[in-house]
Formats: sequence, C-alpha cells, structure tokens
Amino acid sequence: MAITEEPATSGADGAGGRWVRPFEGFDTREALRNATRQAEERGLYDMLVVDADAHHYESDSWPEVMAYLDDPILVRFATHGAVNKITGGNPLGFPEPGFDSDLAGRITRYGLGRQEVGEPGANRELSVMRRSLEAMALDYQVVFPSPMLTLGMHPDVDVEVAVSRAYARWLTERVLAEDSRMLTMIYLPFNDVEASLKMIAEFADAPGVVGFMVTSVRHQPVHHKSFMPVYRAIEETGKPLAFHAGQTWTERSFQQLNRFLSVHALGFPYYNMIHLTNWIVNGLPERFPALKVVWIEAGLAWLPFISQRLDNEYLMRSSEAPLLKRRPSEYIREMYFSSQPMEYPEKLEWLESTFDQINAKTQLLFASDWPHWDFDLPATIYDLPFLDDQSRRNILGENALRLFDLAMPEKYLT
Repeated sequence: MAITEEPATSGADGAGGRWVRPFEGFDTREALRNATRQAEERGLYDMLVVDADAHHYESDSWPEVMAYLDDPILVRFATHGAVNKITGGNPLGFPEPGFDSDLAGRITRYGLGRQEVGEPGANRELSVMRRSLEAMALDYQVVFPSPMLTLGMHPDVDVEVAVSRAYARWLTERVLAEDSRMLTMIYLPFNDVEASLKMIAEFADAPGVVGFMVTSVRHQPVHHKSFMPVYRAIEETGKPLAFHAGQTWTERSFQQLNRFLSVHALGFPYYNMIHLTNWIVNGLPERFPALKVVWIEAGLAWLPFISQRLDNEYLMRSSEAPLLKRRPSEYIREMYFSSQPMEYPEKLEWLESTFDQINAKTQLLFASDWPHWDFDLPATIYDLPFLDDQSRRNILGENALRLFDLAMPEKYLT
C-alpha cells in the first residue's frame, strides 16, 4: 500500500484539499497521505466505513492515565522509580514482549509518533485519533490500547484491575466524550471476576462504549464456571464481547522461536484458537445465545483450519461436547471476526473460500489496526474482486453498524 514513513519538509495538499499546513515533525495526516489518496480514488468518503480495531499508544499519555489511579501505592509506583524516569512508559511492570516491531527503527512512526503535536487547545490524544479517522475516510473508529494488551499476564492482579479502570475512566471522560465517532470496547480485568463485573456495570452506558474486551494473551480457561456471571452481565447489556489477540515471547512453546516474524505469525491466531475452542466445545454459545462474540486481530487463515478440525473431532467424540446441538463450524459462522491482518494467499480463490466459510458478508468487520506496522486500509476490502457491492458495503461498515448498534451518519440519510 506504499504508506509513506518519511517526514516531509513542508506541507502539501496531497489529500484533495482536505488539509494544508506546514509540516513540523511527525503528522499522522502526512504518514497516511497515500491512504487518503486511495480513499479519494475509490469514493470512500461517500461510503460508510467503520474501523473495528485501531490502536493508540496509551503510554504516550501515561501521566494523564495514571492520574485516575485510586490506589496511592500504585500511584507511587507509577510516578517514581528508575524505569519510569528513564523510559517514560510501562511504569507498573507490564510483561515485556522481548522484541521491537519497528524493524530496527525503519518504521519511523513508532518513534516519531510521540512527537506529534495536537491541535491548539485540544486534547492531544483525540487530535491524533481524529487525523487517522479522517485520513482513512472512516465514519467510526473503535480504539484499543497497545502496551496494555500484555496486562493479562501481569503477576499482580491488583495492577490489572487498577490500570484497566484508570484507563477506562481516562478514555471515556477525556477522549471519547468529546467525539461521538471515537469508540471503544472496555478492557476487562479478566483475572478478577468481581472487578470485571463492576467494570461492566460502571461503563456499560459510558460515552463511546460499544462493548467489552478481554485480551487473549492470558492463561485463564474461558469456560471456567467463575466467568459465567461476567458473560451473563455482558449479554444483558446487549453489547458484544471481544477477544483481542496478541503475542508474547514469554509463552513457553514460543521460546523455541528466534524471530519476531515467527512469534507474530503464530501468536495472534494461537491464543484466539485456544479460547474459541474452549468457548465452543464447552457449549457457551448454547448457554449464552444472545451474547455476540468478536475475535479480533488474528487474521482469517486460521478459521477454515479450526472449523474443519473441530467438526472432525466433534463428529467422532460428540459425547465430550454434550451442550452442542450443531457442528462447531455452524457456531463459528455466527461469530464476528475483524479483517486485519487479512492474509493474501498465492491464489485469490483461497481467500474467497475463507470468506465463504466464515459467512463474511454478514460476519466480517473491516479493521485497520492502525498505527501498528502491519495495518490495513479500507481499500484492502474494497478492492477484492469477488465481493459484490452489498457485501463490500457490509464488511466496510454496515456489519459493524448493526453489531455495535451505531447510528447511521446523517450524510448517508439524505
């Protein structure tokens, strides 16, 4: 997609007249100028586009986020100490991934992004988010944290609870409340059931909250009976539950791998495959039939494999899954999946078959994963030759509009 990473020396009207300003340092609009060009060429500014998975680096705003901590001891840890003073991030000891994804500095937005300046008098984080939304022709964008995605592996449960609530308060009060186009699925501190229930009750009706999210990088079995009240509470809100994938080199089996490429390729589908398998085999779709489940950022190539594998095992050992009334693949076809990273096979018909197997025309949600190194643009979906116009519109925005119960933007109603 040829996304530029080199900072320009002066501003250029490369977005069809949508912005003109001298370029100083890093600017999301400049980094995404080719994305804007693509959106203009395809008429995406006149089409509903919802981004179901984007990110921001909450570590860039740690002083603001940490101000929402209630525990004075954690406040002390978060604002003092050598690590915090030297790095300015990860002050509470989140598990380190053990690698950098910026290709040794070649993906410049990872470092330069922290230097980006917001609009005068506006919330800096919101300013940056708005720039990516507008550059990619998005009508809504669901944003998630980044370093916090490893928080489920933190050895101190109290840290996950405290940080997730502080982050939720900061995000809903300081960012989402100011722009109805910016949305989130609230991070649940899944290591603590009671804390998760309190978070659901506290934030279900908060501005911009369209669901709840569990980070998949964790070792708790999702079918354990202790989590049933959490699923029931989410089901009663009518909002979806998402499992957001990730990777970590700390996983014992992954310590055999010697490249980030390898850990990234296997890690994201690995955790979601485990949770999805437990979710289905233990009959949770039958126990919570109204609970809509979304699997995020694991790509799509794993889905035909897990569908066929589980069907095969179930037909031979259905007595071990007594709650199921249908094949596992039938439940999978009713779940929701985000598109990114959409793997490009050697033959396009393989991808078309994957879309058919997961009922993509009604269940797939476009996701950019911006600003991560492997992000996708709306054109990734728009340009697929095997999609008809309605399927393209569904995946780019209308599926998410229904799932998240969003209002159709007024410009499409006239």
